[in-house]
Amino acid sequence: KLHPSLCRASQQRRVLSMASGPTVMPTHGHPRRPLAALLLAGASWSTHASLTSPLRGGSSVSTAAMASANRTASASAALAGVFGHPSPTEVYPTYSDFTLWLVEEFDAPLDLDTDPIWTWSDGGLREGQVRFEKEAIKFEGGKMMIEASINDKTGPQPETCSHAESEPFTPKTLRSGEMRTRHNMFRYGRYEVRMRAPTVQTGNTTVNGNYISTMFAFRDGKFKHWREIDIEVTGDTQSSVTMNVLNAENTDAWRPDIQSSKKFDAKGQNVRADFHTYAFEWLPSGITWYFDGEKVGEHLPADVLPIPELSTKIMMNLWIFNWLYGFGGREGKNNQYPMHNEYDWFRFYKWNFDSKYPCADGSTSCLTVDDMYLTSNNPCDGIPQTGTRNGWHPCTTTCKSR
Repeated sequence: KLHPSLCRASQQRRVLSMASGPTVMPTHGHPRRPLAALLLAGASWSTHASLTSPLRGGSSVSTAAMASANRTASASAALAGVFGHPSPTEVYPTYSDFTLWLVEEFDAPLDLDTDPIWTWSDGGLREGQVRFEKEAIKFEGGKMMIEASINDKTGPQPETCSHAESEPFTPKTLRSGEMRTRHNMFRYGRYEVRMRAPTVQTGNTTVNGNYISTMFAFRDGKFKHWREIDIEVTGDTQSSVTMNVLNAENTDAWRPDIQSSKKFDAKGQNVRADFHTYAFEWLPSGITWYFDGEKVGEHLPADVLPIPELSTKIMMNLWIFNWLYGFGGREGKNNQYPMHNEYDWFRFYKWNFDSKYPCADGSTSCLTVDDMYLTSNNPCDGIPQTGTRNGWHPCTTTCKSR
């Protein structure tokens, strides 16, 4: 039985382009007339009623009504097969050879324990000061916010076992969050996010500090196949963006030789004061990064590291480097907590020539045993920890609702 959100997407895929299309049966429940058919029928009725109305100005009213109804019908028809929570009235951009597959507008809170696509991480980075927790991910005012705050040891503490890291992982000095997709089911396509970086001191976006605000594709678990494509906005200046590719086998920890990085300075922009659109296109032939629609970097087959070829999870997080502040900004002493980044929306466009990922119905039906290796994200996601790490079974813990 599909989750209601997937049912909605399943029903939308059945939208027909003509109002005269037949009634269709959704995956469960009662027969329903296709949404586009109903909208088009409504537009037709509105036009007929206005054109035959004796009221003066009827034709003018009908033109506006018809245009509005047609726009709504076109937008709804374009969302057939789109997963997540797209806006029914938004006309989304189109790109040659790509099809919109997943949208999050963050207009309403997501339940990260029950959503069919998204969940949360209970992990963190060894070189970071933060431990990820669900409570640090907030949905307010049509945005998703991830908040970094001091862990003063009061209140509920994270478990000492991390499913996301597949190892014991103690609480750290800071709390923060990471929203991620449940499964390794995203590969070639266009990834877009509209994001605003943190202000390290309230009311002053010019003060530099230390943070890494991200959107990226990441193969989980990394211990077997580490594959990663990053966009990282950092706290060293008002306009710093780092773009990374990582590719390694059987690696527990980061090393310089598994990463290829490129820097971009968005001169004249303050990425803490304003939202900006960050994107990358990932293809077998290369990776291209964009800032506000302009190409700012690429990774090609001639580069030292191979182009990642395995399916990944989509992740968004906020973290702080360790007290040495070796990455993310040297002026971490300026950080004042809590601080947060903001996400206005996220979109994934599937590359039309990837015949395998994502699974066509949004399920796990196309995933391999390798795709499911040590892929649990947290103790509440219901995903088994399948596999061993260096011959050892990973730690596990039980879900505790808060």
